[in-house]
Amino acid sequence: MRLIKPYWPAPDNIKAVSTTREAGVSVAPYASFNLALHVGDLDKDVRLNRDTLKRIAKHPVEPIWLNQTHSTVVVEYAPSLFGTTADASFTRNSNQPCVVMTADCLPVLLCSKSGDFVAAVHAGWRGLVDGILEKAVQKYAKPDELLAWIGPAISQKHFEVGREVKDLFLKAEPKTEKFFIQNFNKKYLADLPGIAEMKLTQYGVEVYQSGLCSYEKDEHFFSYRRDGVTGRMASMIWMES
Repeated sequence: MRLIKPYWPAPDNIKAVSTTREAGVSVAPYASFNLALHVGDLDKDVRLNRDTLKRIAKHPVEPIWLNQTHSTVVVEYAPSLFGTTADASFTRNSNQPCVVMTADCLPVLLCSKSGDFVAAVHAGWRGLVDGILEKAVQKYAKPDELLAWIGPAISQKHFEVGREVKDLFLKAEPKTEKFFIQNFNKKYLADLPGIAEMKLTQYGVEVYQSGLCSYEKDEHFFSYRRDGVTGRMASMIWMES
């Protein structure tokens, strides 16, 4: 099983991983390391994959698997919140893994430079427009003391949107115009990782990009835009005690 680890100057007590689609037990179209229960895969296969993740990543307890709906809801880690509807979680306590699932949307992992805060954010285009990243970084008293890593997500050349989506971004933040390129279809190619980095740096967050495209690398990553019915990767972060 292959795990991607962020290349960033996080404190030694910060542990973070992002999964690929490889070396699991799920069958097509979820082949093979699908970690989502909501996409139509067999529950038993998903649970086996989650057990494998725990064994390989060595996260201390079961993470809070959220019911993600492209909202701006950010919740603080609590065992009772398993399955709650939210698109980000955070904690200030050790041994509490925060996780999000993606298949083109941005997985954004946050940690403080002092190692006393972590968060995991699921940010699709709706979440970016509505401000989920801003809400997440504001959970920490000093956002300019945060690091962010943007994991595997769809790249600009593969993310085509209509004028209505571009207009929503511009209405929320005019500076996002430079992240859209008009193509021959009179549609627009949107740079979601770039928009996310701009939003985070406005708060003084130090941003690191994985540079990995979920759409291009079909052997490594799930992509909803490419495949429709498909699995989900996970990006997880926690503090060791």
